[in-house]
Amino acid sequence: MTPSGVEAATRLVLDTSAYSQFRAGHPRVLDFIALAELVILPTIVLGELEAGFQLGSRERENRTLLAEFLAEPFVSILQVTPSVARHYGRLFAELRRAGTPIPLNDIWIAAATLDCGGHLLTFDGHFDDLPSVDRTVLPVPARHPRRPK
Repeated sequence: MTPSGVEAATRLVLDTSAYSQFRAGHPRVLDFIALAELVILPTIVLGELEAGFQLGSRERENRTLLAEFLAEPFVSILQVTPSVARHYGRLFAELRRAGTPIPLNDIWIAAATLDCGGHLLTFDGHFDDLPSVDRTVLPVPARHPRRPK
């Protein structure tokens, strides 16, 4: 473990919240990425980012930044495969039986993480309901108070 409390993950999977915090310069996310051998974005995350880009006011800039990130040699996209789908089905059933449903996209991201043997980095506490997923759930950063107009 490093002085910042970050353990190196060989295969680091970013969910949408972690990618967004990376773009915001969150120091712990930057540390995790710097220590990883491979950074992985599941296609589900790409879809969530695409939705955000289309709804936001900086679509072109956000797409350019994502394309630059994906072009890095240490970054990989994880496709949805039949193996990922099997993990998804198992996780979905486990959550349903336990009465702890979480958003479906998060189940897909967890399934992709399991399939690649990765370590998920997220700010989303839903993933704590999935003990089989190796993960780090960081606390959501406090928002800066708005100045009065």
